[in-house]
Amino acid sequence: MRFGPVPLDQALGAVLAHSVPLPQGRLRKGLVLGADHLAALAVAGRAEITVARLDPGDVPEDAAALRLAQALVRGPGLRLQVVGTGRVNLHAEGPGVLEVAADAIHAVNATDPMITVATLPEWQRVEPDVMAATVKIIAYAVPGAALDAACAAGQGALALHAPVLRSAVLVETLIADGPPAPKGARVTADRLDRLGLRLAAHVTVPHRADALRQALLDAPPADLVLILTGSATSDPMDVAPQALRLAGGQVDHVGMPVDPGNLLFIGRLGGRPVIGLPGCARSPALNGADWVLERIACGLPVGAAQIVRMGVGGLLTEIPTRPRPRSRSEDRA
Repeated sequence: MRFGPVPLDQALGAVLAHSVPLPQGRLRKGLVLGADHLAALAVAGRAEITVARLDPGDVPEDAAALRLAQALVRGPGLRLQVVGTGRVNLHAEGPGVLEVAADAIHAVNATDPMITVATLPEWQRVEPDVMAATVKIIAYAVPGAALDAACAAGQGALALHAPVLRSAVLVETLIADGPPAPKGARVTADRLDRLGLRLAAHVTVPHRADALRQALLDAPPADLVLILTGSATSDPMDVAPQALRLAGGQVDHVGMPVDPGNLLFIGRLGGRPVIGLPGCARSPALNGADWVLERIACGLPVGAAQIVRMGVGGLLTEIPTRPRPRSRSEDRA
């Protein structure tokens, strides 16, 4: 593509680079100049105009953006919105978790400075109509070879994983006698609702391994089991993971490098995934349990291999009501 000022008699069919005011209206940038436009410019006293002229093999910005956006999407769940001026946005059609092949997106952005893709972070939960990514072609056209390379590099780099689970049961342990604080169940139900899951049951038992074991065995049918303990799980042999083992289940991983959310564990019982929630899950604020719950609800694998990679970016905003904050009050003064 050639860019720069040219005499009017060389501008036919070129793309107007900058908007030009006229006595009657204006010619907007991006316009493909025809004979009438050039005549109007001449009447306005313009002898030359700044344009972009496409070379053989160049792809106009809108067509290039659409081709690249189509190449990026893998599977259903992402809707393309053609905006014009070289931009196509990708929106989520429903709730889910966004998979981003970061290396592929980096490769796309390295093919040509005029070809760009911006996305949400990897594995971010999205709601319906949220913009997950945007493709923007900077120039009025790009070489076809560069576009081909970008499409090949980014093929299938974006996918929306919709929830596959539909229900969960919450088993909550109590340290002292009396009814539980309703906040834990309410906040959990809200978290599930964002993903289209329902809280099928909320069971409370004393904070003892034997009582929790029996509650797990008697838990109503649901796709997912959540455990929220009255005292935080601080060891692989603590009450909740031990109760899961006693019930015939397995504990796959204890702890995670995300804060808040360190004191989480995951496992399975009778083919159902089990998440031992950290105490911070009683707060609606983002914590490590959200990342695990969202992926499991969407049918994505979550084990030790995935959890240990959550540390980069895992320092989340502190929860003000946290019983044991990261630093002492005098340190934060």
